[in-house]
Formats: sequence, structure tokens, C-alpha cells
Amino acid sequence: MTELRKKEAEIAKDLWDGIDYAAGEITVIELVDRYINLRRNLKSNSLRAYGSAINRIRASAFGQRQIKQIKISDAKAWFLELHDSGLKTNTIEIIQTVVRPAFEMAVDDDMIRKNPFKFKMSDILPNDANVRYALSKEQQQMFLDFLRNYGNGNYYDDVVILLGTGLRVSELYGLTLSDVNLKDRYLEITHQLCRTASKPYFITPPKTKSGIRRIPLTDQVYEAFCRVIQNRNPFKGEFMIDGHTGFLFLDQYGMPKVAMHLENYLRNIQNKHEKETRTAFPRVTPHVLRHTFCTNAQKAGLDVKSLQYLMGHSHASVTLDVYTHTDYSSVLKAFDNIAVNL
Repeated sequence: MTELRKKEAEIAKDLWDGIDYAAGEITVIELVDRYINLRRNLKSNSLRAYGSAINRIRASAFGQRQIKQIKISDAKAWFLELHDSGLKTNTIEIIQTVVRPAFEMAVDDDMIRKNPFKFKMSDILPNDANVRYALSKEQQQMFLDFLRNYGNGNYYDDVVILLGTGLRVSELYGLTLSDVNLKDRYLEITHQLCRTASKPYFITPPKTKSGIRRIPLTDQVYEAFCRVIQNRNPFKGEFMIDGHTGFLFLDQYGMPKVAMHLENYLRNIQNKHEKETRTAFPRVTPHVLRHTFCTNAQKAGLDVKSLQYLMGHSHASVTLDVYTHTDYSSVLKAFDNIAVNL
């Protein structure tokens, strides 16, 4: 009887405060679906990431619970359960980017009183993301030499360009003839070429507005582009994708390359390198090449705002905290340059 009266009091308080008690009976996944359906400005990459997160929510017992039942401790316990099942923290963070604003919408709509997902992920889960690293100068040269001698493919110039520009691989493979100005030696980055299982080719804007930029070409990168343009062979005719044509980087079938091509190639060349040399080598991915460019530019003395521009980052903190790596020798060199003024 006491519990019943307590429940009646809670319902009466909710009604008095204008909170819709019945609305709180919808499930977590129903709330998330409602939230996503109201979003109209999501990019394709975000939709794919959110889609995976939503599928995880839908398949979980937690996703079938009523939102009025969810407390902060329940939300934390669910994330811990996901982590214990093998999910990485960054994957769970993507799930949080979906459920947190969805529950905030429920608060705004007077469905519930508090958002149970308003907490820092770092309070409950470890940072288990893979450590990002950059190749040393020696490793870069060794890798390029191996590609030249044992690569057996037309990816040498792709790697040279990524190391010398810091482009995202989807930006590289989105380049067309009209995007390369060999006379003034710069690239015009305005779009990227993507691919999914359900959609083989499509064009999207860069990851952020800051991704629209010009990239100057070093002599080595300029020569690589000259070779790419000279050797390209669209023997099936120029391919048109969302109004863009004249793609520079083509596979053996004359079709535009996508990120998957280079990722698979680098994975195979890694195995070949270890087999030929019988020595381990850091795993090279398109992201590693991008990190390496950023770190090289930082160590060479490029100021952070210029580096932020070249990388296409919205915030300089990303450039410094995530994409650059330093060591004692670099610090010592920089220190020696300013020591006389101390």
C-alpha cells in the first residue's frame, strides 16, 4: 500500500509539473528513432556511424527498456557491459553521441525529468584507443624504397602524395584533373570520394567546412602528380560521379580508386615486407601517413594555424593533441633555437 501511494504521488507530481507520464513509457530505441528522424543535416559518414550505433541499441535488452526506468547508474552499467563484451571505448562514445541528445530531447519534451546520459565517459571507461604514431624519416624512406622495389602496383605515387600533403585518403581519391593546378603547384580540396556496401561511389563535402582548402605541392609531390596524370588510363571512358569526372587515381580496371583499395594494398605490402625482410615494421595505414605529414610539418617549424589549415581541422587542438608527435631530439633542437634569448 505504501509503494502504491508513493507511485501515485510521483504520478501526481509529474502531472502537476507538466511532465507527460505516458510518454515516458516509450522504449530507448523508440526515442532514438524519433530523435534521428528529426535530424536532417547529417552527412553520409555520420549516418553510417549512427546507423551502426542504432543497430547495437536495437539489438540490446537495454534498448527495449522504457525511458522512464533509466537512471544514471543504469546508463553507466550498460556502457560497462558493452565494454566488457569487447567494444572499444571510442565505439561506445559514438553510441553516447546518439542516446545523450535523444534523452535530452525527452527532457525538453517533458517526457522525463533528467538526462541519465549526462556524464563523462572517462569517469567509467579507460581510454583504450589505438595509439596513433608517425613514421620516422628512416622508416618513411625504407617504406618508399620497398614500395619502389617490391610494390608491384601503381600505389607508390599515392603514398608519396599522402606523405607530402596530409590528405585524407577519401580526399586524395576524390581529386580530378580540374582539382590539380600544376602551373601554380597546388591542390584544390572541395570534396571527397566515398563508397559503402550499398552505394559503390558517391561524392560528399570534406569532413568539416575547414576541409575546403588549398594544398601547396612540394617538388616530390609535384613530380608524383605529373606521373599520375601521364600514366592514368581511363580505357573505359571518363567516369561521372555526382557531377564530377576526370578522376586521377584509377584501378587496374580503369575505375576510380576508393579508400578500400589503398587499405588492402598496404595490408598486403605489410605482409610482403615482413616475409621478404624477416623484420617487423610499424603498421602503415592511410591515417598513419596523414599523421606522419602533420608531425613532419610541425617538426619543420610550421606554425600551428598554418598546419591546422593544411590538415583541414576545425580546431587547432585536434592538430596538436591528436595528429602530432614529438620527441626529445625535436624539443632539444627547438630549445637550442631559442636558448640565446632566454
